[in-house]
Formats: sequence, structure tokens, C-alpha cells
Amino acid sequence: MTKKEIVKQIADRIGETQLKTKEIVQRTFDAIVETLLEDGRIELRNFGVFEVKQRKARKARNPRTGDKVDVPPKNVVTFKPGKIMEERVRKLKHLPMPVEDKEEPDLPIESGNGEEAGDEPITVLPMSAATAGTTTAAPAKPKRSPRPRKTT
Repeated sequence: MTKKEIVKQIADRIGETQLKTKEIVQRTFDAIVETLLEDGRIELRNFGVFEVKQRKARKARNPRTGDKVDVPPKNVVTFKPGKIMEERVRKLKHLPMPVEDKEEPDLPIESGNGEEAGDEPITVLPMSAATAGTTTAAPAKPKRSPRPRKTT
């Protein structure tokens, strides 16, 4: 599910415009990020706990060359689901099908860059000056089905 789909679902439920709902959803995400940056932890009752932890430095191996490399410590965000979420997920009889596998095919609406509009992953960017100059990881590219190989 994408942020766009979440916004549409909430807007339909509360009878508000998608534009206003998108702003509320984005501000909620921004508040979570700001709290993580300032306090390192945010607990959302009946949902879960987001926490910033530091991974220790470690030794790794370059898979191409086999050379040993030092990996520096880095900050990561962890999530521990709340009790109610854990119980509800545990009661699932089967995993829900991803959106792309459902029977109703969506007609793709392309954005200017050749990707489908509205299918971007949720990206939460802090908006305060306190985070200026900090680096963040690039968003992961969506997985695509491999193209069939050409045989000559």
C-alpha cells in the first residue's frame, strides 16, 4: 500500500478532501521523524515503538574482490510492534496478497519519468532546520519483474 492509497482510504472514511488528508498524514509522519531525531524514541500506544539504535562497527568482505573492509557504525530505526498489532497479525490465517497480485488490474498512469504515478514508496523527510546537513539513505528502488532474456 502506498501513501497515496492510505490518504484516499482515510479521506473517504472521514469525508475530507484528499489534499487536506495528505497534509495531515504527511505532518504525522514528519512529527514521528522529528521525535526520533530529537528524542531517539517514539511510543505509539496500541501500535508500536520506533527507536533509533546504533549498529556497531564491524568487519565485512567485499563480495567482488574478497577483500576485508571496515564497516563504520551507523544509526538505524527499529520498530517493535505493539501488543494489539502483534495479536491481530498472529491471528491471520494467510498473508494478504500484495496489491500488484490482486485480480483487479489497475491501469498505469505514468508520471513524467516513466514510472507509475502514485506508486512511490512512502518517503518521510524532516522539515526543520535542526536536521539540515544530515544525511539519509536513498529510498529503495521498487522491485520489478526481471525481463525475459533475448536468445540469439
